[in-house]
Amino acid sequence: MADIASNRSASYRYHLMDKWEAGMVLTGTEVKSLRDGKAQLKDGYAAIQNGEVWLHNVHIPPYGPATRENHEPERPRKLLMHRREIERLIGKTKEKGLTLVPTRMYFADSNRAKVEIALARGKDVGDKRQSIKEREMKREMERSFRR
Repeated sequence: MADIASNRSASYRYHLMDKWEAGMVLTGTEVKSLRDGKAQLKDGYAAIQNGEVWLHNVHIPPYGPATRENHEPERPRKLLMHRREIERLIGKTKEKGLTLVPTRMYFADSNRAKVEIALARGKDVGDKRQSIKEREMKREMERSFRR
């Protein structure tokens, strides 16, 4: 399962807790654009509305050869999940400070587009500094092992 897009800034901005896999309701031109490997998850988030999970602010660019009947690049997309998972998400997102963030998008079984969403809590500035410090120490250790 090769990634179409990944949200690297999510682990920098948030503490990622639980992760779920969800299918997406897409149009034909969106799928073709995803097969070209073009999508951006950076500012995306998921929200629960009327018992359904919706993906917002995920940019899938228009498919070039489709001129007239193309899709809107940042339209809300419905996510497909089991009812129990949605109910669990509703309970967890009611807690203060928790949100749903897309972490990666990929094709499962080579024909179904999936998105991985994570329950996340925002980091403070000090937490971000700590994660940068840990990353730098990890890199330094890898460099010393290579020598």
